[in-house]
Amino acid sequence: MAFQDRTLAIAFASLAVGLAVLGLKFFAWHLTGSIALYSDALESIVNVVTAIFALIAVRLAQRPADASLPYGYHKAEYFSAVLVGVMIIVAAILILREAYQGFLAPELPEAPVEGLAFSIVATLINVTWAQYLRRYGTRVRSPALVADAKHLMTDVVSTVGVIAGLVLVYATGIAALDSLLAALVAVNILWSGWGVIRESVGGLMDVAVPPETQKTIRDVIAQNADGAIEAHDIRTRQAGKLTFIDFHLVVPGTMSVEAAHAICDCLEAKLREAVEDVQITIHVEPENKAKHAGIVVL
Repeated sequence: MAFQDRTLAIAFASLAVGLAVLGLKFFAWHLTGSIALYSDALESIVNVVTAIFALIAVRLAQRPADASLPYGYHKAEYFSAVLVGVMIIVAAILILREAYQGFLAPELPEAPVEGLAFSIVATLINVTWAQYLRRYGTRVRSPALVADAKHLMTDVVSTVGVIAGLVLVYATGIAALDSLLAALVAVNILWSGWGVIRESVGGLMDVAVPPETQKTIRDVIAQNADGAIEAHDIRTRQAGKLTFIDFHLVVPGTMSVEAAHAICDCLEAKLREAVEDVQITIHVEPENKAKHAGIVVL
């Protein structure tokens, strides 16, 4: 429960950070009138929406399985991440629209030092929080928090580019560069949005665990199935922080149910030691069902 409370608290904190950064960036835009800083502020609106989605998804994913969803609510975080990706793309389209308007009527931004100072402070907050969020989200295997962290880092990269570009705008006096910067920010955001959607759809499609985890699973089965003949049709899938494993275990036809059950208990215990947050299903079969494939134990 403490672990779940901390994850929820971090999701709340992410929303608070997003609101603070949003305020700083809009104030920077208000001071300068820069289209590039306006585009950066628009992206921060997406950060806030992202944090809201992540908060809802994390809270929902913590609900226990019930009769209507017997496998739990863990995939709620993938839906959140897909919505985040869509919001990122919408923000990019809005920024491209503003950039186009700026190309038609270019103007030099005002109050450069003050505006850039507020933008730099907002960026420092973002980069610090994104690094913490990424580490924690990866450790607890939360797709929503990881997606939030990735988008924050995209925001950081965009803002650093905007700040550097605005310095060039002020130095050269070429007002059209402000709109060009906004367009480049939009392209970067589009790429980020596509990446978030692609990874999240993989989770919704029951993507298998990474190859190194699959190898660990196969090694554990091979080393702890004494008395069985083979294990085949091994399947894995990831759903939020949960890993699902199911396979067929072939045992001698003369083996008692109690003995076969003992082998299954041993395998489940060892797999839980090797893989965090795992749910295991083992289908026991007699030796005439052997496929002489998969993991041969004897």
